[in-house]
Amino acid sequence: MEDQILIEIQKEIRLRMIEESIPRITQCLQVLNEDEIWSRSNTNTNPMGNLVLHLCGNVRQYLISSIGGQPDNRDRDSEFSLASRVSKETLIAELSKLQTEIEHVVSKISTQELLHTRSVQGFQMNGIQIIIHVIEHFSYHTGQIAFFTKQLKDVDLKFYGDLDLNVTG
Repeated sequence: MEDQILIEIQKEIRLRMIEESIPRITQCLQVLNEDEIWSRSNTNTNPMGNLVLHLCGNVRQYLISSIGGQPDNRDRDSEFSLASRVSKETLIAELSKLQTEIEHVVSKISTQELLHTRSVQGFQMNGIQIIIHVIEHFSYHTGQIAFFTKQLKDVDLKFYGDLDLNVTG
């Protein structure tokens, strides 16, 4: 039973982050130019480029470092700095690298790691809490990036392609 729960958690991380969110963000970045990626409508919003940097930092701190055992080198403030502006290609490369890092941690995660409590960003969290936080946080910002892209470009991103989402049962 424990093994099946672990397998289902691994599948959900892969689905939500590797198969859905990262490709969706990459798709958005590909239809935007550099200025659109780094624009913001007012001083209380973050450019999409900063959101991508923030997502990479968050996942690396919460998942890659805390569960995966890698060093925590996060500089959260720089994720939101306009001086952190990097090219679209660099952002896409960072997301691709992040996919690999996520897969590496997910493939090695154990039931013990899911139950182990550790300190992350000053919060005491077990592995399950961390995973839920990371997926929720990543999905939240993915939605923001998709909204901003649709607003700027007036495009249907067709995230569900040719699927009939009206099927019931």
